[in-house]
Amino acid sequence: MTGVGVKGAKLTFPGVSRTVIILGLASFFTDLSSEMIYPLLPVFLVGVLGAGALSLGIIEGVAESTASVLKVISGRWSDRIRRRKPLVLAGYSLSGAVRPLIGLAAAWPFVLVMRFADRAGKGLRTSPRDALIADVTNPVSRGRAYGLHRAMDHAGAVAGPLAAAGLMASGMSMRGVFFASALPAMIVVGVLSLGIREDRAFALPRAPSGSTGAWTEMGPEYKGFLGAVLLFTLGNSTDAFLVLRLAESGIGAELIAVLWSLHHVVKVVSTYAGGRLADRTGSRPMVLAGWSFYALVYLLFAVAESRAALVSIFLAYGLYYGLTEPAEKRWVANLVPDRLRGTAFGYYHGAVGLAALPASLIFGFVWQTLGAPAAFVLGAALAGAAAFLIYRIPEKEQGKAEL
Repeated sequence: MTGVGVKGAKLTFPGVSRTVIILGLASFFTDLSSEMIYPLLPVFLVGVLGAGALSLGIIEGVAESTASVLKVISGRWSDRIRRRKPLVLAGYSLSGAVRPLIGLAAAWPFVLVMRFADRAGKGLRTSPRDALIADVTNPVSRGRAYGLHRAMDHAGAVAGPLAAAGLMASGMSMRGVFFASALPAMIVVGVLSLGIREDRAFALPRAPSGSTGAWTEMGPEYKGFLGAVLLFTLGNSTDAFLVLRLAESGIGAELIAVLWSLHHVVKVVSTYAGGRLADRTGSRPMVLAGWSFYALVYLLFAVAESRAALVSIFLAYGLYYGLTEPAEKRWVANLVPDRLRGTAFGYYHGAVGLAALPASLIFGFVWQTLGAPAAFVLGAALAGAAAFLIYRIPEKEQGKAEL
């Protein structure tokens, strides 16, 4: 394997290094902290602070677009300095420090500022982390490495809402739950500081100093894939709108927290299985299936009326992540030269994040003016168009796992 060495690294899963496990643990505790807050945030904004759907769209759109810009910068930066860990550690630390402060909010603009800082931390860490996973993983096992990492991430998202529901059931307020999210965030810093050691800089040539040079070296397949991702993301608004749809159907905050946890149970199973399957079938069939399934889910959200139907669709929605998350990252890692891997993940995450602002704003505007069904139909149409584009892009493989 090329890339960052880790002292005493051993394979704890077939094809998966200790570094990936450590990064998975960091993601577990980060999502435990984050998901104590996220499923309650729409209810907190609307019910406590008096905000509306458009305000929610502004907050989430600005937050994710902020992360997108820093993902581009941090990815290129990690290629230039040939180090991943400093940026990964800084990003996780920043998010963990500011996220619990949402509990101090008296108006929605304060939530906007805290979400901005939280996502800035995500922007610093994401591209270097995803590049690091590829650095220490054999190409034939990258799907399972990304799948295992995402499964551990989603496992934290299972625990987070359950912890929030338990604390609220014991009498703690939503603000108290937000403050309590600081504890797992602190664990992340220790896990990363002690668990990952870069023995040396990457044994790769430095990336080009200019952004034009790096972009030129990335082939048409990567650029076509990036364009399709951009179009899909325009229809992929924040999942907070799905939570708001559940809330408007009459489902209470505590039950929503439990449903959010169950939704992530589906993600845990599907992302691990989906990563292994992507190594066998290739990335494109998985992404095609995932984006098509996403379009179906949004169409069903547009027409469903009963709470039982909405709950069932919401839980099934978790399968979309298993079909797409490992496969998309595997595809990115395989499409570009090794020395541009951080930059490639930066552009990929940047495209997703930059489209998130108009996606959430448009979705919130259509919801507020034409109603929720129209907003969900729009999202489904854009996902279907992106799936058509991805079908026409050839896939570059660096070997496949045997069946």
